Amino acid sequence: MKRFVGNNNTKISVEEPSNLLEEKPVEKYVGVKFKTKFLLKEPPEDERIAELAKWCKVFHSHGLTPVVDGKSMGNLSFRLRKGLNEFIITASGLGPKDSLGPECFVRVVDCNVNSRTVYVHGVREPSSESILHYRIYFLRQDAHAVFHGHDTAITEHAKELGAVETKEWKPYGSLELVKSVEEVLNKNNFLVMKKHGFISIGASMEEAGKLALEKKKAVERLLKKEFK
Repeated sequence: MKRFVGNNNTKISVEEPSNLLEEKPVEKYVGVKFKTKFLLKEPPEDERIAELAKWCKVFHSHGLTPVVDGKSMGNLSFRLRKGLNEFIITASGLGPKDSLGPECFVRVVDCNVNSRTVYVHGVREPSSESILHYRIYFLRQDAHAVFHGHDTAITEHAKELGAVETKEWKPYGSLELVKSVEEVLNKNNFLVMKKHGFISIGASMEEAGKLALEKKKAVERLLKKEFK
């Protein structure tokens, strides 16, 4: 197990089918793989949560947060303030992300990798990829939104889309997955986790969301050419 500089821990995300290609998850979702410490048992308050909920709905409508066994895959977050690594992220174990209320979001205040603990404000556990989001915010101070989605066509055509890709598949919510992303992160704003999903990073939620939709449209055009 690798150790990381700074604080961390993990939560949500798995494999999902795309509306273009059908593929079962590589690994079944079994919940978060870290301890959650609730510092405040109330839904987080921030006017930008409405915008995050809007982007969750957009991702849902484009098949980027598919539902598998009743659980919606993928996780979206935004940084609370410049210079801080606190963020608000979708909760774990959610159903379809087309109509989320404040209780469906969690404020991640801190993460500790060594003890596998995530400290939060909220009424639900945070996404199983919370540590992954934390590490991206820690390493990329220019990142103010991190959107993780699932689309088999995108993951299978990373090279054609000009996206960097992790070297090999790693289990969701694991420190190995976090490390594999760190190895290729650099200044890349769009990357693919091998046989898992994609990460879209932006200076704003709009930037991260539009980048993901651009890749979605690009892969659809690519597939149309392939099947002609």
